[in-house]
Amino acid sequence: MVVFARVFAARAGGAISAAALYEDRTETMTVLQRNLLPPVLRSTAGIDLAASYRPARAADLIGGDFYDVHPSPRPGGETAVVLGDVCGKGPEAAVLTGKIRNTLAALRRVEDDHERLLQHLNGALLEEGAEDGEDDRFATLVLAGATPRAPDGDRPGGGILLRLTAAGHPAPLLVRRDGTVEEAPTRGTLVGAVPLVTATTWTTVLEPGETCLLFSDGVTEARGGPAGGEMFGEERLRAALEGCADMPAGAVVERAGVAVSQWLAGNDHDDIVLLGIGAPRRPRPPAGPRAPAARADTA
Repeated sequence: MVVFARVFAARAGGAISAAALYEDRTETMTVLQRNLLPPVLRSTAGIDLAASYRPARAADLIGGDFYDVHPSPRPGGETAVVLGDVCGKGPEAAVLTGKIRNTLAALRRVEDDHERLLQHLNGALLEEGAEDGEDDRFATLVLAGATPRAPDGDRPGGGILLRLTAAGHPAPLLVRRDGTVEEAPTRGTLVGAVPLVTATTWTTVLEPGETCLLFSDGVTEARGGPAGGEMFGEERLRAALEGCADMPAGAVVERAGVAVSQWLAGNDHDDIVLLGIGAPRRPRPPAGPRAPAARADTA
């Protein structure tokens, strides 16, 4: 009986130690994942923001796609937005994602020109890759700078001045008030692969009720449809957006996300990220007092 008690105590002690170690590791992973999760978006004055994040594996909270929003420290200033896709998947891609997000957050405090910002980030990735002996630390990015325009005359909102720069990433799509879907004419090389980054910045205005949609290639490359293996493609994305005229950014993101989900029909997919930048619609003028109904005189 004494021997049995000793064996039981030893095994119980080992199980308790293993459980405590597992709990510590789980808590550590939870803290690390919390710092890598995409931020919760809150619309700022004059800018409507919304996003959807769907990692490749349902069990993962983070992946290789990411987005960040950095509101202006001063009222009426430019809000910086970034959406990107790093090389790889899983924890390794998530770590690289965190490094790029932190580097961009620091760089934007001293550099607001998109092309120079990308060049600084490119140098940082190349330098770190050389030190670690790795050559696969690259990413595609799209940068956006949104500045609310001052009210024009008696109108309460003047839309948004928008700067867009793509670096090896799918160009954003703009939903105009008349239902037209326009592709931003910006192109560039990916970041972290070659010594010199080239990119073009395009500037436009979002009128009230218009939205710019940033998205990852997991959207257009989602495979599904009747045969189960056809890519969703940009044309289907455009078609989904054509019915989004004068909708808020959240509705545009939701419409696009539903279209992709229906196309996938439960198939495996890459990380899927959608982010909308919208110019808030002008409020409708209050209705005036109603005139009293006319009455017929009676004899």
